[in-house]
Amino acid sequence: MAKIHLVLQAKGGVGKSFISAMLAQYHQAQGKTPLCIDTDPMNATFTGYAALNVRKLSLLNGDEIDVRNFDTLLDWLASSEVDAIVDNGAATFVPLVNYLMITQTPALLAEQGHELVIHTVVTGGQALVDTVSGCSHLISQFPDPATFVVWLNPYWGPIESDGKPFWQFKGYLEHRARIAAVITIPAMQAATFGRDVEDLLKARLTFDEALASPDRSLAVRQRLKLYRQALFEEISASGVL
Repeated sequence: MAKIHLVLQAKGGVGKSFISAMLAQYHQAQGKTPLCIDTDPMNATFTGYAALNVRKLSLLNGDEIDVRNFDTLLDWLASSEVDAIVDNGAATFVPLVNYLMITQTPALLAEQGHELVIHTVVTGGQALVDTVSGCSHLISQFPDPATFVVWLNPYWGPIESDGKPFWQFKGYLEHRARIAAVITIPAMQAATFGRDVEDLLKARLTFDEALASPDRSLAVRQRLKLYRQALFEEISASGVL
């Protein structure tokens, strides 16, 4: 049985590709080679990681789902003997989710012996309300069987409202029975860890590639190593991979 990881959020620029890349690298760190697929028609960030061997597949034909390419995606996932990670862009979010519902894809994957894990993002700052709302709406839309993982991304600010943390949000309390795990992306000091990780992301390099590069100073490599350790510990603690 494979786990099919779909990274979904209606809001763009909130860290979906970052999460996809981290999931893939976490699998690699466990000695696994996941099937990585990028369906974002606008920003193929996930595809940019050469070390992750990401397949590119466009799911849109104009504003509608490209049915043939969706069929291809479904065939890839249903026949996969390894865990799969699918990065989906904001532009394809609505048509893809609608099509997944129409075709009853969650039930179909379960029939094939696979477990569907849906990852979504909540951020701080100006996108807090939109991402919390998007998270709640996504969980409400998907029927069982599907496991949900919420990633808290504090890059733009703390994830709190009126002094309340995410675990006290109405959206979380209403859906916590279906949320298998909450993963907090470690906060980064802008001048050190933050800059190091941003440089890593811009170059589309994995942690392993950066740590093996003599072009980075010993201090930078140490900070990247510590950040990876903190993030991977969060992922391990979730128990969903």
